[in-house]
Amino acid sequence: LKCTGNAEGKGRHVFLMPQPLQEIQTKSRADQTTAEWRQRYAIRAGCEATVSETVHAHGLRNCRYRGTARTHVQHVLTAAGTNIIRLSQCISPGITPPRRPRARSRFQQLCRSLPT
Repeated sequence: LKCTGNAEGKGRHVFLMPQPLQEIQTKSRADQTTAEWRQRYAIRAGCEATVSETVHAHGLRNCRYRGTARTHVQHVLTAAGTNIIRLSQCISPGITPPRRPRARSRFQQLCRSLPT
């Protein structure tokens, strides 16, 4: 029976759950293939990605300050920084976002009205 061994050569282990738990797990796995479940999970996946980014990239898990008020300020500033970084990634480098042309100043209007 060499075909059922694993890397350490200890053989295969099969875990059997009680039938009610197995039925719940089978139903949950079947639900995960539906479009409705994926749509609901997409919201959670976005939240989890944001938490992961703030923890790993910005060190949110370790607070620099003592006290609830200062900790809250750090969390708010970290969230604002994360949002700024994400917004900056939406714009391609070297391209400025489009904006409305400015109104001409009184000086510009005067210069245009003078004969050259």
